[in-house]
Amino acid sequence: QVQPVESGGGLVQAGDSLRLSCAIPGPTISHLSMGWFRQTPGKEREFVAAISWAGSTYYADSMKERVAISRDKDRNIAWLQMNNLRPEDAGVYLCAAGYGLGTMAANYPYWGLGTQVTISS
Repeated sequence: QVQPVESGGGLVQAGDSLRLSCAIPGPTISHLSMGWFRQTPGKEREFVAAISWAGSTYYADSMKERVAISRDKDRNIAWLQMNNLRPEDAGVYLCAAGYGLGTMAANYPYWGLGTQVTISS
């Protein structure tokens, strides 16, 4: 079973950095893409970043200058480094996994429960 588990969220100040982690327990899952989405009340899940099995990365225009996604394929772990955080970056950050790739949430069948990121101004 592919069950992502996020960690690393918390309360930070505007301008701070934060590193989120997503781990999928179990043996290496080949050809799995992993991504991050942000959920805020009243809005659809918003794409943040994704990384393919081959290591290609994709970013939302709104954050691409301030975030970086990376992964350890052998351990089924992905990280999202976020820098210079702004109040509008706040939300629940969800890790997604699947065998496709893209910016649409529907491309990812496996989801974690999310980790809350709160940013004070």
